[in-house]
Amino acid sequence: MIDCAYEALNAQCAAVILCGRNEPGFTCVPDRPGPDLGPLGGLNTALHYAADKGFTHVLSAGVDTPDLPRDLAQTLSGDETDHTPAIVQSQPVIGLWPADMAHTLDAFLSEGERALYGFARAVHARRIAFDPPLMNVNRPSDLP
Repeated sequence: MIDCAYEALNAQCAAVILCGRNEPGFTCVPDRPGPDLGPLGGLNTALHYAADKGFTHVLSAGVDTPDLPRDLAQTLSGDETDHTPAIVQSQPVIGLWPADMAHTLDAFLSEGERALYGFARAVHARRIAFDPPLMNVNRPSDLP
């Protein structure tokens, strides 16, 4: 599953990191500010990594979606004038986030918040629907 996500992201991103765990063969970065924060810990890591490396955006995805589109970044980016974040409506961990939101997420986490949908609402993220919806594989029986 990690390989599928990596291949899809690598086809459209200048760099790909794996947040919150160590896997041989990947650039792995611990969750920020610490472990056990769920998807927001990984997103916070990615936003800070991107900002530190001079990237403008983070394309986030979980490894449980084997059918990530190869044009996901383009689909989520909207038009040239729209710089708001965007998430996939059915799976908010999949999103396109401006890297300069790193400190906004720091503040959100410091208030004890942990909900990805809550952060998406707080930053007015657009919700993009896919038809058919992207897969969410939680067990082997979810695979086609």
